[in-house]
Amino acid sequence: MPKLTRLTFLIATAITATLSSAGASHAIAGTTVINCGKLLDVKAGVWRERVSITIENNSVKSITAMQSDPSHIDLSNYACLPGLMDMHVHLSDDPKPQVEQFRNALSLDAIDYAYSSTKLAERTLMAGFTTVRDLGAADGLNVAMKRAIENGSIPGPRMFTAGKAIGTTGGHADPSNGLSMAMRRAKGKPGPENGVINSADTAREAVRSRYQEGADLIKITATGGVLSQAASGQNSQFTDEELRAIVSTAKDYGFRVAAHAHGNEGIKRALRAGIDSIEHGTYMDDEAIALFKKMGAWYVPTISAGKFVAEKAKIPNYFSPVVQPKAAAIGPLIQGTFARAVKAGVNIAFGTDAGVFPNGENAKEFRYMVEAGMSPIAAIRSATLGAAELLNQSKRLGSVEPSYAADIVAVKGDPLTDITLLEKIDFVMKDGVVYKKPDTK
Repeated sequence: MPKLTRLTFLIATAITATLSSAGASHAIAGTTVINCGKLLDVKAGVWRERVSITIENNSVKSITAMQSDPSHIDLSNYACLPGLMDMHVHLSDDPKPQVEQFRNALSLDAIDYAYSSTKLAERTLMAGFTTVRDLGAADGLNVAMKRAIENGSIPGPRMFTAGKAIGTTGGHADPSNGLSMAMRRAKGKPGPENGVINSADTAREAVRSRYQEGADLIKITATGGVLSQAASGQNSQFTDEELRAIVSTAKDYGFRVAAHAHGNEGIKRALRAGIDSIEHGTYMDDEAIALFKKMGAWYVPTISAGKFVAEKAKIPNYFSPVVQPKAAAIGPLIQGTFARAVKAGVNIAFGTDAGVFPNGENAKEFRYMVEAGMSPIAAIRSATLGAAELLNQSKRLGSVEPSYAADIVAVKGDPLTDITLLEKIDFVMKDGVVYKKPDTK
């Protein structure tokens, strides 16, 4: 991606906001009341029938028996739930054939990327995802987007960002992969500031650079990956010493650490080092599953991304010759790995890797989770209570109850009997602000 400064991005998003036709009902004065036909108590796993939710100062104040009042938001024919949370997204781009990606990298300016990314944040929010973890973008893009959303320049979910993902030279997060020697010489060898490390010392520097960047957490690429221009999708790419340096430094700065990892050895190294979450986890074995449980780590499965790349691998020339065999081999396995993790009782937080597949289609992950043996209420909890716990936000997010953020979504019907209803969100509120209302036409 071309160099994209925070100032450039904020200018672009401010302009975009003035042109957007999807404005939210901002700055609701006084008290807001929502009448819900039923409200899912995610902690108890039951529906509360006919309730009124009173909201003040962006938070839930009380939940009472339904009060009839024409001034209330009428969702009496809808099922209300906490806002959904996706623990693995990339809001900076959507998938494209790799020829188009290469062409864009050569022909587009930073402002082009800034404009195009704003609609992805809005699309995600309108799909009912009020909170996300953005696990990697170059040049401060996701950090700047978070700020633009917070200051009201653009609509989007609440963001917890990793800034630039950290990898090793030639590893999955090395931005110089796939470049010619001449281009690598021209751009210069990426270092810790660019998220590329080769020792415990540079690992610490990379973590501190993310702190300087304004990130909320650390994301590393513990193994090879599918979409990078490198041969292996699963080889271990960090030493134990480097991993320990990252985790210990991250904890000094109050960061949690997420690790992209497909390969089994890389998964186990990361878990032993004290990583908080493993993303993808494709080749985990029984020993790795035992380590998840011993360490109390979280598994973020991203089944949707696996299915998407597996399908695109069948299309000639969609992926480069380096990427295609990795997509074909790794993509189809993730749902099966997830099924084993569910059966074993691993902590699971909802995450899709949106950006690898189109942003806004995040809720398809629910159907894949249920297909693999997870109950609908457990799947919903993974995107509410579980996600909040992974974020260390359990006292503020993940449930609709007094003192929690007023993040509420609504659907027609009962998603506990048909989980696919979550793919058709009719109402979205974030922090007490209504962004989407039912179509009454």
